[in-house]
Amino acid sequence: MTNESGITDSVRIALQEDIGSGDITSLLIDEAKISQAKILSRQNAVICGMQWVDEVFRQLDVRVKLNWHVKDGERVSADQVICELDGPARALLAGERTALNFLQTLSGTATRTARYVEAVEGTSTKILDTRKTIPGLRQAQKFAVRCGGGVNHRMGLYDAILIKENHIEAAGSLEKAITRSQQVRADVLVEVEVETLDQLQRALSAGVKRVLLDNMTLAQLSEAVTTNQGRAELEASGGVNLDTVRAIADTGVDYVSVGDLTKDIEAVDLSMRFEH
Repeated sequence: MTNESGITDSVRIALQEDIGSGDITSLLIDEAKISQAKILSRQNAVICGMQWVDEVFRQLDVRVKLNWHVKDGERVSADQVICELDGPARALLAGERTALNFLQTLSGTATRTARYVEAVEGTSTKILDTRKTIPGLRQAQKFAVRCGGGVNHRMGLYDAILIKENHIEAAGSLEKAITRSQQVRADVLVEVEVETLDQLQRALSAGVKRVLLDNMTLAQLSEAVTTNQGRAELEASGGVNLDTVRAIADTGVDYVSVGDLTKDIEAVDLSMRFEH
């Protein structure tokens, strides 16, 4: 599920950014003009962003009607019609770019995620996202990851504890940081980032239930899985791309976290075409 107020706010900000005091080009069109349009995909993709598109036109003119031919998370082919729109031409023109911006960006995240999920198919490894998201679009991109078959990591700094190198240094030791985390918030996931097998052993001895294995070699990841013996969930991170992710998954780790899903956006090629 997505947060409706978050979608409303994101769309409001995006429309204000694009339209500002008004779309002066659309004033060339008769105010009473009703038009029909179609959104098409120019490539194979996984679609995501319907709620944001709906909200764009809801905020512009409630008379705009949208008929979606697909659902979020579904695959489409090149030249496939995704949605048909009917309503005041001025509203369709004013909302076109903002609607496509949301749809192409989120579909890009969903499509990239799907490629990673396909790459590890047949293993038990799940693909995780990170906090490396576009500012203001985290909720949207995290939703897109789910549409692509991935799994969300923590949404932010407020819903899980991830003890990293700087936290350990500031706390005094790995063990002190873990103990403090259990005192601060015993109700949330506590994960520890480790860079060596010795640190992994120390984290396991402290009872940590998820460990992030940072920038380890394939041999180290395999040894970490053997050392772990199922005591904690293991997440691999660092140096992950579509060429390396399968070999990482084959080591037996539970998760692979990929900043690439939400950081390096390759927007899906979409267009809106007016029929009349």
